[in-house]
Amino acid sequence: MKFSSIPGLRDTKSLLTEAVRNSHTAHAQLFVGADGALNLPLALAYATFLHCQNRGEQDACGVCPACSKNLKFIHPDTHFVFPLSNIRGDKDEERFKAEITKSWRSFLLEQPYGNLDDWTTFYGGEDKQALISREESREIIKTLSFKPFESPYKVMIIWQPELMHPSAANGILKILEEPAAHTYFLLVSNAADRLLPTILSRTQIISIPLLDDAEVELHLAEQGISQAKARKIAHFAEGNLNLALKSVDSLEDDNAARFIEWMRACFRKSYGALVTQAENYHALDKLSQKNMLAYGMNILRETLLALSGANAISRLQGEELKFVQDFSKIMNVEKIDKSFVLMNDASYHMERNGSSKMIFLDLSLKLTKIINP
Repeated sequence: MKFSSIPGLRDTKSLLTEAVRNSHTAHAQLFVGADGALNLPLALAYATFLHCQNRGEQDACGVCPACSKNLKFIHPDTHFVFPLSNIRGDKDEERFKAEITKSWRSFLLEQPYGNLDDWTTFYGGEDKQALISREESREIIKTLSFKPFESPYKVMIIWQPELMHPSAANGILKILEEPAAHTYFLLVSNAADRLLPTILSRTQIISIPLLDDAEVELHLAEQGISQAKARKIAHFAEGNLNLALKSVDSLEDDNAARFIEWMRACFRKSYGALVTQAENYHALDKLSQKNMLAYGMNILRETLLALSGANAISRLQGEELKFVQDFSKIMNVEKIDKSFVLMNDASYHMERNGSSKMIFLDLSLKLTKIINP
C-alpha cells in the first residue's frame, strides 16, 4: 500500500515521510486511532516507504521490486503479528502458519480498511475470542534475530497489540526497547489504554484521527458513488471509512422511515407494532441491523443539537430534519442520554451474537418507558 492510495491525513503522512527522509525514525512507533481510523493502512504504507528503493519526497515509487512485493504484502523483511482465535484444525504447525499467513495477505488485499470483526469473519473465527498468543513473543524474537534479506530494514507490524497475552506483551519488552539495528516496530492499536504502560513508554505515539466528512465523501465519489448518496453515507459513517464503504450497498434508503416508525410506535406504546418491527428487524442482515442502531444514535445526537438551539451545525435535511424538530419537543437531555446508552448497549450485544429479535424488542420496551413514561 502507498500513501497516495489512502484518503486524507495529509499532515500525518508528511510527518512520517519527513522522519524517514531526515533519519529520525523511531525504532518503535504506536499508531493509535479509534475503530475506523486508517492506522493499519498507514502502517502498511509506511513499511512500503521504508523499503522502497527509489522513494520520492512524499511516497514510495510503487514500481521497484521492493514496492512490488510490499503491495502484495509478501516482502521478506516485513513481518506481521495479528490476533487469532483457536480454530486450529491442522496438526501440522508449519502448514497452519502458511495457510493463515496466506489468508492474512488476502484479507489485506480485499479489505484494506477492515477491522477485527472483518478479519475474524474472513478466516472463520467470528465465534471465538481472537488473541495474540504467548508463543508469538518467541516468534517475534526469533524472526528478528536474522539479518534482513533484501532491504536495509526489518519491519515488524503488530496489529491489535492490546489483544496480546500478558506473557507475550512482557516477552517483547526487551527487544522493543533495544531492537537490532535498522529494525522497526509498528504497533497498530484501536485501544491504547489497554496496553501495558511499559509498552507505551517504549513507543513513539502517533495519533491517527478519523477522516472528516468531506474526505469520506470525496473517496466515495471517486468510487463512482453519486454525490447525494456519498454525502448521506459520509454523514452516517462519521469518519469511519470502513463503515462508509460497507454502507454503499447495505445502507437502506428507508432507514429514516424505519426509525421514525419505530419511535412513533414507542411513543404510542403500540406493542403489537413493536413485536412486528422486531420480527422485521430480525430478518435484516447483521450489517443492516448495526447500521439501524448507529443511525438511531446519530439521530439522538442531532436531537440534542436541536434542543440546545445549535441548528446551524445540524447536517440533516428534509424529512429527517422535520422529524428531529418534532422529536425534540418530546425529548429532553436525560431522555436522550438514557436512550443513547440503551442503543449503544444493544449494539454491543448484537456484536456478541445475541438474538437480534429479543435485543430489539427489549430495547423497544425500555425506550417506550423513557420516551413516554
